[in-house]
Amino acid sequence: MNLVYNVKDKPSFGKILVFALQQLLAILAATIVVPVIINGNTGAVGYTQSALSPAAALFGAGAGTLVYLLFTRFKSPVFLGSSFAFLGSMTSAFAGAVSMQLGYFGLIVGCIFAGLVYVAIALVVKLVGTNWIDKVMPAVVIGPTVAIIGLSLAGNAIGDLKGSGWLGILCGIVTLFVTIICSVFGKKIVRMIPFIIGIGAGYLLATIFTVTGAAELVPFDKFNNIEWVPQMTFLQAIKFNQFTYGEFGNMGAYLASIAIAYIPVAFVVFAEHLADHKNLSSIIGSDLTKDPGLSNTLLGDGVGSMVGAFFGGAANTTYGESIATVAISRNASTITILVTALLAIVASFIGPFATLLATIPSCVMGGVCIALYGFIAVSGLKMIQKVDLGDNRNLFVVSTILIAGVGGFVLNIGKVTLTAVAVALILGIIVNVICSIGKEKKEAEQVENETPEAKEAEEPKEE
Repeated sequence: MNLVYNVKDKPSFGKILVFALQQLLAILAATIVVPVIINGNTGAVGYTQSALSPAAALFGAGAGTLVYLLFTRFKSPVFLGSSFAFLGSMTSAFAGAVSMQLGYFGLIVGCIFAGLVYVAIALVVKLVGTNWIDKVMPAVVIGPTVAIIGLSLAGNAIGDLKGSGWLGILCGIVTLFVTIICSVFGKKIVRMIPFIIGIGAGYLLATIFTVTGAAELVPFDKFNNIEWVPQMTFLQAIKFNQFTYGEFGNMGAYLASIAIAYIPVAFVVFAEHLADHKNLSSIIGSDLTKDPGLSNTLLGDGVGSMVGAFFGGAANTTYGESIATVAISRNASTITILVTALLAIVASFIGPFATLLATIPSCVMGGVCIALYGFIAVSGLKMIQKVDLGDNRNLFVVSTILIAGVGGFVLNIGKVTLTAVAVALILGIIVNVICSIGKEKKEAEQVENETPEAKEAEEPKEE
């Protein structure tokens, strides 16, 4: 891709701030909605001591991203946000913790378990290298898997768009069209910040509808309950007066249940980690699994999740929305990601600003996400442009992944939930391995038959 700013480029300070705000807006909704979902699942109401804090999740995402940038030596331009894959794990750990009055301690321990899985995989990768990845997960597997990441989120985007009635749909469509027009026809800086302008246009229209009483689209009532100070996870966890003697006796069983809830999911998220970095590599024109190396990206993601949970409670993961923003804006500068992380941390302490971001209507974000999620899907499809789909071996791999993913093939194994993306990837790997049996031998024979010596042997000799 023809990038305006490459990984090591440094835009002017003013532009960096604008680009960072755009990145923040792209990841905001998903990052802060995770604690809201957990609060709903556990029956917590408001920003109380028994509830997770959206502002703290934003702080944790920023802190985790800083850790990731350090481990990847500022070579990978992507933001880490709250992971949806761990929703079931977090609910299980947090709900169980509440019943034992250990609360946030369970979330921290769970993310430590998940982070250690990443560390273990990173050590294996460091020892054996990454060549096995290209064999087990070539473009014919990774490409459609990346596409599924985007397609699996399509329902969320459309659901947000349609959730507020016809006027909400209108706001979302205006947001989408303004974003497209700015990206396609805009000049210079306008072309690089289409999401800010698009969200601004949609928010303005939604505000007009809300003020005039036509529709309640902008939740201004959130300003009545501003969270001025983020409730950090570790601050709640160290309240030792909540512990009782009997609870320590159950600690072993409790930790084992948390491990069971988190560790298997971490292996599943590893597949998405790999797919995200392959996608990002194709955008910036540099293989991140080679430089800074998959071991470093895994360490950054794993340790970043531990740090994020320490402050905000949620395990982090690389965000497809962030990658799509890099691609559409053509700005891969890691300085932008650094400033985005710092901006997220600062914003979490500025109650009115964080609340203002939280009042962006879901219909407006739905319009933006049509472009973001769609671009993720298209990026994956671009990876298989050079794959020979006339070969049934490749055709079966791609079709299996796409149908399993789009069809929502989710598996629940005990407390572990394999997402549609994970199931599609696993099936794709198995089908690829089966279809590849004898493939290398056949290709080698074809190459051998095409050598000058082979052709000369086939030519009739003159008597």
